[in-house]
Amino acid sequence: MTLRSVVIGSGHYLPEKCMTNAEITTFVDTSNEWIVERTGIQQRYLAADGETTSMLATKAAQAAIADAGIDPTTIDLIVLATATPDYTFPSTATQVQAALGIHGGAAFDVQAVCSGFVYALATADNFIKAGSAKRALVIGAETFSRLLDWTDRTTCVLFGDGAGAVVLDAQEGAGTNADRGVLCTHLRSDGRHRDKLFVDGGPSTSMTTGHLRMEGKEVFRHAVANLAETVEETFIKSGVSPDEIKWFVPHQANRRIIDATAKKLNIDPARVVITVDQHGNTSAASIPLALSVARHDGRIEKGDLVLIEAMGGGFTWGSALIRW
Repeated sequence: MTLRSVVIGSGHYLPEKCMTNAEITTFVDTSNEWIVERTGIQQRYLAADGETTSMLATKAAQAAIADAGIDPTTIDLIVLATATPDYTFPSTATQVQAALGIHGGAAFDVQAVCSGFVYALATADNFIKAGSAKRALVIGAETFSRLLDWTDRTTCVLFGDGAGAVVLDAQEGAGTNADRGVLCTHLRSDGRHRDKLFVDGGPSTSMTTGHLRMEGKEVFRHAVANLAETVEETFIKSGVSPDEIKWFVPHQANRRIIDATAKKLNIDPARVVITVDQHGNTSAASIPLALSVARHDGRIEKGDLVLIEAMGGGFTWGSALIRW
């Protein structure tokens, strides 16, 4: 028998404030048509003053725990992906742990920017497969609006805030692709490309938070190639073909990147989950947000084969295959 990390619950949370493209045009030289044509984004949500990443994460976690129907104190591992922590330290995961009333096990953050949830999922999955955890809470949460230069129309239109979470339960499987749970994960990085997508600040450099900077054309070029490479590796190693994928849930960065990647992988557009139009790019939160939305609107069902992938600053990228 093989230990599998089975998804038993999912949830998400979005802040109350919704900012449309029309609102952005009141303070940045852009237009709704320009934003939609280049990104597919129509609106995004922004955290309120005093609303922190841990607050968003806690609400998403509570929704996932309720969906799973479990006692939160049975969770012995929390892995939280974020590039916008509450504090330099302690980790945002420990703040969520305390808010949920969990006083045992381990809680820590991972930082892989937009790939963060894939990295966090792979980390939790390996803890479970090693027998080091029995039940894990994996969260992606961001208040990315706090990193934006709101005078830079090339970046401020892209991002939003939010959180998503899944609960993983250690269950025995037969060791085949028919098992429920995380079937495989693939993670990659290449630090040579830092200057193409980064934040120009930090405790050890500027002693400030800094603002997001991006070379959009270069990111697009690398994203399509890198994401296709890691997904193709997933197909090869798992023996799964594109037509077996029930739902493709990519990082919600840009509609053009999503469409180009799906086309390159020969995945039917009807099986691609799209939320970027409503949420913008929520970085590490985008995949768990999209998973939760598609799960709760009835698209993703028990037994479905789900493929996720993401690329973020660094560059980092990765994919995971999940039998829901």
